[in-house]
Amino acid sequence: MEKLYYEDYTIGEKLRSPGRTITETDIVMFAAFTGDWHPLHTNVEFAKKTFFGERIAHGMLTLCVGSALMFRLGMFVALPKSFIAFYGMDSVRFTGPTKIGDTIRCEVEIESMEAKDEQQGVISAKNSIKNQRGEDLVVYTTKILCGRRPKA
Repeated sequence: MEKLYYEDYTIGEKLRSPGRTITETDIVMFAAFTGDWHPLHTNVEFAKKTFFGERIAHGMLTLCVGSALMFRLGMFVALPKSFIAFYGMDSVRFTGPTKIGDTIRCEVEIESMEAKDEQQGVISAKNSIKNQRGEDLVVYTTKILCGRRPKA
């Protein structure tokens, strides 16, 4: 359901994105775009000898792609039409590896809502990017600043 204003959300409300499979091409393109060619992500022989035993996606790739999956729910679902600004991100933790072939999704739960004044409010949400087995890969809290419903 599309959201217009701060008041259209409720504490405890949950959203779940569709999934997307992370490919080797994603990893190579992310490495090229960012300049992060760490061998854990890009060298098969090096990665075989690591804790993970294989190449894994960059944590930031998982965070970027996973969080953006929420927009597949619709233009004004994860963010309301009155969205003003991304207000912040807290407590980012990379809790599990994303492997080539993993299908990730993002789950969001509205944790708190703080009215700033009569025109604006901040919505805080717990986010968890998970793999196809439901294992947490990245967990974090986001805050968005959005408009409040005008008083009649």
